[in-house]
Amino acid sequence: MKDNPPNNFAGLLAKFSDYRKSSIVILPVPFDKTSTWLKGADNGPQAIIEASCNLELYDIETGSEIYKKGICTEKPVRASNSKTMINRVYENVKGLLGDEKYVVTLGGEHSVSLGAIKAHSEFADKMSVLHLDAHTDMRDTYENNRYSHACVMKRVRESIKNTVSVGIRSMDYSELKHIPGNRIIYAEEVHYKKNWINTVLRKLSKKVYITIDVDVFDPGIMPSTGTPEPGGLDWYQVIKLLRSVSKNKNIVGFDVVELCPSHNKAPDFLAAKLIYKLLSYKFFN
Repeated sequence: MKDNPPNNFAGLLAKFSDYRKSSIVILPVPFDKTSTWLKGADNGPQAIIEASCNLELYDIETGSEIYKKGICTEKPVRASNSKTMINRVYENVKGLLGDEKYVVTLGGEHSVSLGAIKAHSEFADKMSVLHLDAHTDMRDTYENNRYSHACVMKRVRESIKNTVSVGIRSMDYSELKHIPGNRIIYAEEVHYKKNWINTVLRKLSKKVYITIDVDVFDPGIMPSTGTPEPGGLDWYQVIKLLRSVSKNKNIVGFDVVELCPSHNKAPDFLAAKLIYKLLSYKFFN
């Protein structure tokens, strides 16, 4: 472990984390107002940043050191309610994209993705959204809040019809009428069908935004989340998908959300490693 690392992603010193020189920006959004079971997702961004300070910055698979592109960590976006938070994330991400930065948004609960997705869609024409999650998140409203974490993909699909959800294994009956036909790859399909990745690729447009709820992983390796579901994906299934999407599409941005940290630091590190791995795919290709 590095001694007294800087409070930014990967513990990078100023040479590699200065905003003006960085190609990549990490935007923390410590928001957790609508979670309905285990609370603590607001601590997720900081836990990921702290864990990332222990990353080995050479990626074996790609043979790259992506941190040399520059990774700046911005100040956290804070808000007291969902709509304000979404608007602030939108404005922040829009500004970063205007500065030609590659933006990675860290939640926080899944509703933080809405502002980031909206901003990216204004810079990426005909953008599709790849949604990795245990849950469909397609309720129209939940607990009288249309911007609940349980409604995020319903809100996304109101403006972006090309969405593909992967890893789903839980939903409410009320969501059935909102579920888009042939736009979901259930976790069982991932485990039992060989060509599921090709199916995903065929459905996505050339430009793709990826939103990753960490509960897409099996709770055996990702117990630190607010709504764990058995039967999730393993590390290599997710990595194989991300590698294939990166090779065949243009990943315009992504977010990682719903980490609810505990005394077990392994899930925090998994989330940090996932971010660095996806950045390695993006910038190596």
